[in-house]
Amino acid sequence: MTASALTRPGQRERLPVKLAEIDWRLVGLLCLVAGVGAMMLHSVGGGSWEPWAANHLIRVGFCLVMMLVLALVDLRLWFALAYPVYLGGLVLLVGVELFGYTAMGAQRWLDLGFMRLQPSEIMKVGIVLALARWYHGTSAQDARLSWKLLIPIVMIGAPVLLVAHQPDLGTAMLIALTGAAIMFMAGLSWKLILAAGAAFVAAVPPFVLFVLHEYQRERILTFLNPEADPSGAGYHIMQSKIAMGSGGFLGKGYGLGSQSQLEFLPEKHTDFIFAALSEEFGFVGSFTVLAVFAAIILISLRIASLSHSHFGRLAAAGVTATFAFYILINGAMVMGLAPVVGVPMPLLSYGGTVLLTVMVGFGLIQAVRVHRYLELPKGRGLF
Repeated sequence: MTASALTRPGQRERLPVKLAEIDWRLVGLLCLVAGVGAMMLHSVGGGSWEPWAANHLIRVGFCLVMMLVLALVDLRLWFALAYPVYLGGLVLLVGVELFGYTAMGAQRWLDLGFMRLQPSEIMKVGIVLALARWYHGTSAQDARLSWKLLIPIVMIGAPVLLVAHQPDLGTAMLIALTGAAIMFMAGLSWKLILAAGAAFVAAVPPFVLFVLHEYQRERILTFLNPEADPSGAGYHIMQSKIAMGSGGFLGKGYGLGSQSQLEFLPEKHTDFIFAALSEEFGFVGSFTVLAVFAAIILISLRIASLSHSHFGRLAAAGVTATFAFYILINGAMVMGLAPVVGVPMPLLSYGGTVLLTVMVGFGLIQAVRVHRYLELPKGRGLF
């Protein structure tokens, strides 16, 4: 399909044309990783489809259909909903502070009766949309170095502080890193980047000492020296490293991972599923999955680069950055290179909320590709 055909009045609105413009390579790779996730959930579930693998496949099927539907949504509608989604997520986060549901020592949910909603997941998409829209209507000079940069800093800082207070340090990190990545891709001055880096380094000690909760400080100390308490605070990291190391080059074989099968590996179906995969399929299996993740990231960045609108470029690149940070943080966590912060491996780990958020993000990426020739107004509003 040529660009002229897609930009001909009325032609791009036809459903068959839109479906043809979806990047089916990306869809296939997402299904491949989700399939590997189902296979591993079947393994760590003792060779049974219950309680995790079957539910994972059902959720993947639902989210895949939803992603394809979202891919057909006009980019102008995504643009119009950017600020409402962000503000709605912010209001819900304030609601969590006031009357949120508490479980496992954290107040992260709103109990709606029929379901428990985690507003921080909405904010992962909301921050991308809002920043992409703000930068779409901002000059290159203002995006590089200007007092107006206080606006996106506040837009990022407000949800980060609210989520960190729940406490949910992993999600707060994802939102902060995604926001910083969008500011960088929008053309932020290197002077500000270096100044921000220096300020971050200087702020780490007082942040750790006076802001973090006791259990969060313990996680950092455990990360620095997990052997100090191998059966207590350091248990998660130690067992994860044992599982990954015991897999060797080719792994022990499907369903034969002793750490996961004998219940030594904690959270084997969520945060540490990549360690279980490494034990059963070794370096070769782990590298292959990471290579597929890399292909997904490269294809998504390519889609971002093809968009004719600044909003489309930043929205697709921002979602891709969130996905990449998921992988980097979880991978570093299970290898003992970062503290345990409760960030799952996308598409592999069991969990409906994160899967839904990730697939909504890829629906946005696909929408950017389908409508890549669409020009959006440079002003802040649509109307």
